[in-house]
Amino acid sequence: MAKKQSSAVDNRHYDVVLAPHITEKSTLLSEHNAIVFKVALGASKPEIKAAVEAIWSVKVTGVNTIVTEGKTKRWKGAPYKRTDFKKAIVTLAEGQSIDVTTGI
Repeated sequence: MAKKQSSAVDNRHYDVVLAPHITEKSTLLSEHNAIVFKVALGASKPEIKAAVEAIWSVKVTGVNTIVTEGKTKRWKGAPYKRTDFKKAIVTLAEGQSIDVTTGI
C-alpha cells in the first residue's frame, strides 16, 4: 500500500477547519494577509496549518489560536451558557490569498 502525501486533502482536514469567522476585525486582518477560521476545540496549530494548506493549496507562514469562552446568558429567567469555540488566525505567505466568500 502506497503512503499518502501529506498535502492531499483528507476528510480529517474538514473536521479541523469548521468555517470562516467573518467579522469587522477579521476583514481588517485580511489586509495583512491573514484569515480567521473557527476550528475544532482540540485542533493543534500544526493540524490547522496542514488542513488549510491541503484544502486551499496555499502556503501558511503562521497560526495563532484563541479559545473564546462561552458567555453566561439568561433566557426567560433561566441561565444557560453559550458553547466555547476556538478561532485560528492563519497568516498566508506573501502573494497568496483565500476567497472565503465562495464555497469549498
